[in-house]
Amino acid sequence: MRVRIPRLALYTVLVAVTGLLLGPFGWLAVTALKSPGELAASPVHWLPDDVKWGNFSEAFNLIDFLGYARNSLIIATVYATLITLSSAWVGFGFARLTAPGKKQLFGVMLGTMMLPQIITLFPTYLIFAKLGMVDTYWPWVLWGLAGAPYLIFLFRQFFSGMPRELEEAAIVDGCGYVRIFWRIFLPQSWPVLTASFVIAFTWSWGDFLAPTLLLSTDRTTLAVAVSSMYNTPAGQPLNNLMAAGAVMYVVPILLVFLVAQRGFVAGMSTTGLK
Repeated sequence: MRVRIPRLALYTVLVAVTGLLLGPFGWLAVTALKSPGELAASPVHWLPDDVKWGNFSEAFNLIDFLGYARNSLIIATVYATLITLSSAWVGFGFARLTAPGKKQLFGVMLGTMMLPQIITLFPTYLIFAKLGMVDTYWPWVLWGLAGAPYLIFLFRQFFSGMPRELEEAAIVDGCGYVRIFWRIFLPQSWPVLTASFVIAFTWSWGDFLAPTLLLSTDRTTLAVAVSSMYNTPAGQPLNNLMAAGAVMYVVPILLVFLVAQRGFVAGMSTTGLK
């Protein structure tokens, strides 16, 4: 009993926390099954009297759902792939190469994580406008090539823990650092690659500000479409259809995480602080 009581208490706390985390999504799903009258009713109807499964098909057909989903998938996949590779390359440099001021530069890079996105978004918008890249997907390509401080930190921590003998043996065999990175270090880092891709994909898929600022209605992403295009002809929001669209919007992210769950967990657990 002495062992079971603490374990039972732990499970109770975990179930309670899980319920709190899943509560908003559960309420979203319930809202997606209600009629407009039930949403406006007072007092609040916690559960729908008549489940409206047709809200999902109506939400799917009211906007070009597949078209906006395709735009989001293209942007998120390209961005996540490029930023994962570029962050891995920079993390490798911080972990295995020596240069004057490397520690100071690494500290400055980590300091940029404190900057809110909104501070850098408007200056970058002006730059992209000058370059004629507004209403194109090139900003996400350039952002992907620039790397991300948090992902660079993850790769740097992982590469720092790899044996020095691997690098020395490759140098003896005549390999340069570029070949060492691509042939030895990168194939060994699949857990961090998976975690980095999932994190970056989620960033891009859930981004609302950048697509709103940089893309037109035809080229925008599903996040913008779901949050702003479910309206009546008079401009009133259709909250039940918006909730149904949001539920369908979340599904791809859940599928990506479920497929890559093992690699994601392994990647996050193998990048401890050093």
